[in-house]
Amino acid sequence: MGQDAPAGRFRRSLSDREGRETQYGPVMCRSIKTLREPYASDVTDDDVRAAALQYVRKVSGFRSPSTRNAEAFERAVEAVAAATQTLLDDLRLRHVSRD
Repeated sequence: MGQDAPAGRFRRSLSDREGRETQYGPVMCRSIKTLREPYASDVTDDDVRAAALQYVRKVSGFRSPSTRNAEAFERAVEAVAAATQTLLDDLRLRHVSRD
């Protein structure tokens, strides 16, 4: 990790089962798609929710939560979806000519 990082900010060994890693930790679930231009166009609310659901499933370790965890799981999906939409709305991207 960089010398500028405060002590303890990053763990030294962050890798997933396949050995891939980033400075932020293991590489995220491959089923989460990039939702910004130019990688995606016409992104719908369903696309944003699907990405949020995959993220919450990955982080929680539950594909389908138990009844007692369903409310917390759903709140997390909604919060991640809202944060994702805000991010996509706020990104300032260079326009690339497709000529």
